[in-house]
Amino acid sequence: MSQLPHRSHYTWRTWFTFLVPSLIGVFLFMTPISTSQGMTIPIAVMAKAVQAMMLGSAQAIITLIICITGVISVITKVFKPAAICNSPLLKHLFDVSWTWLLVRLFGMAFGLMTYSGMGSEMIISSSTGALVLNDLLPVLFSVFILAGLLLPLLINFGLLELAGTLMTKVMRPVFGVPGRSAVDCTASWLGDGSVGILMTAKQYEQKHYTQREAAIIGTTFSAVSITFSLVVLGQVKLEYLFAPFYATVCLAGIVAAIIVPRLPPLRFKKDLLIDGTEPDRDAEAIPDHKSLFGHSLDIALAKADNSTGVKGTIKEGLHNALDMVFGVLPVVMAVGTFALIIAEHTPIFQYLGMPFVPFLELLQVPEAAAASQTIMVGFADMFIPSILATTIESDVTRFIIAAMSVTQLIYMSEVGALLLGSKIPVNILELFIIFILRTLITLPVIALMAHWLVG
Repeated sequence: MSQLPHRSHYTWRTWFTFLVPSLIGVFLFMTPISTSQGMTIPIAVMAKAVQAMMLGSAQAIITLIICITGVISVITKVFKPAAICNSPLLKHLFDVSWTWLLVRLFGMAFGLMTYSGMGSEMIISSSTGALVLNDLLPVLFSVFILAGLLLPLLINFGLLELAGTLMTKVMRPVFGVPGRSAVDCTASWLGDGSVGILMTAKQYEQKHYTQREAAIIGTTFSAVSITFSLVVLGQVKLEYLFAPFYATVCLAGIVAAIIVPRLPPLRFKKDLLIDGTEPDRDAEAIPDHKSLFGHSLDIALAKADNSTGVKGTIKEGLHNALDMVFGVLPVVMAVGTFALIIAEHTPIFQYLGMPFVPFLELLQVPEAAAASQTIMVGFADMFIPSILATTIESDVTRFIIAAMSVTQLIYMSEVGALLLGSKIPVNILELFIIFILRTLITLPVIALMAHWLVG
C-alpha cells in the first residue's frame, strides 16, 4: 500500500473540499427529517416536489423517454451511426446487447400501450402496466434525476473513504463487504432502496467493489426505507405495532445479511473488479504508526485532494442521471409489468407457495394455507403480499406477511429490475434463488418475533 500524506500536509482548501460537499451529501441522503407523512430524508422530499411539479405530465415524459431509448437503441444496433459510436456517453447509453435491446423494446411496447390505453387489459390494467407507469416510474424518475445529480457529493469527496475505513472492522468480518457499504445501507434505510442500488452500481463501476461485493451489497443492503415499511404495515392495519415491527425487520435483515452471502450463488461470485483485475488486498490495512480514525481521515483527505472539482462533479452527476433514466426506466417498465402480469393473471405464484404450507404450519403460523399464497408473489412486487393479507383475520399472520414482504427485498417491479438494469453482476435466476434463501432464513426469525410480540 502506497504511503499517504499526513493530514497536516493538506491546505484549508482540501479540508473545505472534503467537509462541505460531504456534509451537504450527508444532509441530503442520510439525515432523517420529520414530515407530515413521517420520517424521511431531504432527497426524498425533493423527489416528491419534482413529482408534484410534473403532475399530469410525468407519464407522458417517461413514455417518451422509454420510446426514445428503444428507437435509438435499435438504430445503434443495426446501423452503428458514428455520432453515437464515437461518443463514450451515447455509446454507453444506447449500444446494448441483443437481450437488453429486446427488454427495452418490450418496455417501449408496454409503455405505449399503457399510456394510450390501447392494448390488452392484462397489460394496461391498474394492477399491472398502469401500476408501473403511473405509480412506480414517476417516483423512480424523480429519484434518478436528483440522486444522479447529487450523489457525487456523497461519494466523490472523501466521506465514503472516512466511513468505509472506520466501519471495515465491522462490515468485513461480519458481512464480508467493505466498510463503505454501510453508507449504501444507511441511505437505503433512511431514504429509498433505489438510492442504495444506484450508489452500489456507481461504486462498482468505479472499482471500489469487487463483483462479489457489489452483488452482496446490491441484494442485501439496499434495504426498504422506514417510510415504505410504515406504508406496508398500514396496509395490514397494524400501524400501532410499528416499533416491534421494524425491530423484527432489522433483526431478520441482519440474520439474512450474515448467512445469505455465504451461500450460493453469492458465495461463488468472483472477487475481481469490474474489469477482471485483482483488487488491492492491502487497501483496508491500517499502518502500525497510525490510529484508525487518523488513517481514515488521511484517506478521506487524499480523495478530496484528487477530486474532479465543480465541473467534473456536474458532468458525473449528469452522466449518472442519464444512465439511470435511459438505462433503467425501460427495464423497470418491461420486467415490472411482466412480473405483475404473472402475479395477477396466472396461478404460478400460488403453486410456488404451496410447498411453504408445511413450513408455516411447523412455525405455528395461523391460516398457513392463506399465508402461503402471499410468500412467492413478493418476487413480483413487495406490496402485493400486504394487499392479499388484508383478508386474513390473524394479527400474527398479517404481521408475519408484512415483515416477510419487506425482508425478502428482491422484488422485480423495482429492486430486481434496477439490479438487472445496472452493471451489478446478477441475473434473474440468481435473484430468484436469493429471494428464496432470504425467505427461508428470515421467516423463522419473523415468526418467532411475531409469536412473542403479537401472539
